[in-house]
Amino acid sequence: METAVKIPLRKPKLLDQVRITLRTNHYSKKTEESYTSWIKQFIIFNNKIHPDLLGENEIRNFINHLAVNKHVSASTQNQALQGILYLYKKVLKKRDWLDKRD
Repeated sequence: METAVKIPLRKPKLLDQVRITLRTNHYSKKTEESYTSWIKQFIIFNNKIHPDLLGENEIRNFINHLAVNKHVSASTQNQALQGILYLYKKVLKKRDWLDKRD
């Protein structure tokens, strides 16, 4: 009699979850690269704190940092914001404080 070996399934890392979600929703490869890059920069800007523990103020601070310190254009700020919002809405499923703003 064979014994079934149970291998614990690990949840994919956060950026892998983002990639999987983007691919499932048929986003382009360029969008995937852009969003994951902005999400990674957002996490690094916030001292590698998991985005689950961050919120509206940290997002605002990051976008302000891009504008004031990095001198990026408004369209680039918007692209960064859309990537971060995608993370919160589609991957982390954190809509409570986001829906109040829509």
